[in-house]
Amino acid sequence: MRRAKSASAHLTERERARQRVAVVIPAKDEARRIAATVRAAKAIPHVDLVLVVDDGSEDNTQDVARDAGAVVVRHSHNRGKAAAMETGAAVVAMRDAPGRAPRLLLFIDGDLAETAVNTAPLVAPVLDGHADMSIALLPPQPGAGGRGIVVGAARRAIASMTGWTPTQPLSGMRCLTREAFEAGTPLALGWGVETGLTIDLLRLGYVAVEVPCDLRHRPSGSDFRGQMHRAGQYRDVLLAINARKVRAVGGAVRNLTTKKKP
Repeated sequence: MRRAKSASAHLTERERARQRVAVVIPAKDEARRIAATVRAAKAIPHVDLVLVVDDGSEDNTQDVARDAGAVVVRHSHNRGKAAAMETGAAVVAMRDAPGRAPRLLLFIDGDLAETAVNTAPLVAPVLDGHADMSIALLPPQPGAGGRGIVVGAARRAIASMTGWTPTQPLSGMRCLTREAFEAGTPLALGWGVETGLTIDLLRLGYVAVEVPCDLRHRPSGSDFRGQMHRAGQYRDVLLAINARKVRAVGGAVRNLTTKKKP
């Protein structure tokens, strides 16, 4: 197994004991679940900051999250998950203490409620330097209506472009080092963010692992709304994949051109 590429792989035991984790929760219209999610996230070992990025909610997500103990920043209008993740990471960076290792970034969904604490196993592989990014493997979700078309497309693309075959390539619960996150920016837009981030980091030599986590969230069903959600996922995942294929071809052409120069 390859060792992690970033600085966490070289921390001393004392530095690991002092390493902090920031939970970043992109959320839109999650007033019903966000308080339970925030409270559960605060119970994760090493976490000293829970940050909710309210991405243009039309309900009182920001107020509920703040009352539950989260630091809250808000987009005035919906900008999408990638923008919320980037905003969250930027705010965490501003709160990192000088002379101390940057916080690890643990991204979780706002609808995990009490099960958010079960993302804790994602921290250890990154903290111990075995991986630069850990990805949650979720158990089967009651009521999920998908047929695996989007997951299959993402899995095949990641495997063909990186050599690594993930089980759940669309999982949004991920822990990363600051270095790895910044290497993966700018993030792919929309629902393609996870697929794009995985491809980009692995192609740069970073190490990813999948970790089973007992999580429960609100799945998309088989009704019209669920079908539209999956159609949007499929579109965004294909856009992320094709953008990286074009980028790879462009890089290969530049390398060939460079080699031909006298």
